[in-house]
Amino acid sequence: MSQTNNYLEQLENEAIYILRETAAQFEKPALLFSGGKDSIVLVHLALKAFRPGKFPFPLVHIDTGHNFPEAIVFRDKLVNEIGEKLIVGNVEDSIKKYNLKETAGRFSSRNALQTYSLLDTIQENEFDACIGGARRDEEKARAKERIFSVRDDFGQWDPKLQRPELWDILNGKVQKGHNVRVFPISNWTELDVWNYIQKYNIELPSLYFAHERECIVHQDKLVATSEFIQPQEGDKVVVEKVRYRTVGDMTCTAAVPSEATTIQDIIEDIIQTRISERGQTRLDDQLSEAAMEDRKKQGYF
Repeated sequence: MSQTNNYLEQLENEAIYILRETAAQFEKPALLFSGGKDSIVLVHLALKAFRPGKFPFPLVHIDTGHNFPEAIVFRDKLVNEIGEKLIVGNVEDSIKKYNLKETAGRFSSRNALQTYSLLDTIQENEFDACIGGARRDEEKARAKERIFSVRDDFGQWDPKLQRPELWDILNGKVQKGHNVRVFPISNWTELDVWNYIQKYNIELPSLYFAHERECIVHQDKLVATSEFIQPQEGDKVVVEKVRYRTVGDMTCTAAVPSEATTIQDIIEDIIQTRISERGQTRLDDQLSEAAMEDRKKQGYF
């Protein structure tokens, strides 16, 4: 057995253990699912953890209304194939309900507004734990997360009040009204995720692979034209062969130039890069040094 496969087995076993601990320690958990590669890997791990039985939790997607169509199509296809329950919370509904104002600017993000929809969905369904696909290598605020990350009554995260997790002992006891976010692949890297996808030949949305797309060059980043972002006078518009390293809103997620059409090609790309996926592609994370941490303190995933 190769060292890579042995290491992937260790990561897989840890993730399955965390999923089973979540099912055992919480009354109403949920798995946050976006149709992106990390949440797809989580679903694959859940299949390994709980089949032939049903999942002990539903899948939950907080739909911003600005998603890539490919991700939504794939989301629905996968949910139909595995026969599990999907709950969708809509940011559009939250905007109307709370009279929310969207972030100003052409390449704005609805990430902050997702918090309202997520917390409403948690409250309406009485979820006490939400499983997510965040990883510590993605961004410095996520590097501070525990596997069981405690949130207060308002869904807020305080990095100074996180619990120690020694010897893989996970403590799911929380005060009434508090909530826990669970991160089974927190110790994985982007390269680990792609090696795992390759090992099990896991299907992904097509936008992860190189394809031609019309893009606007914005701050040296390639932002795809769409119904939300149209070229304006003075824009540099190019048609490039690109792929996406991460999938967020179409309005704030940039593509990267790439010729990678296979999983092995992507793995070789990642080995060469020295910039994190969010650092290279997410405009919303570059609003300030603490953009992600600020959102998490307000209740973000």
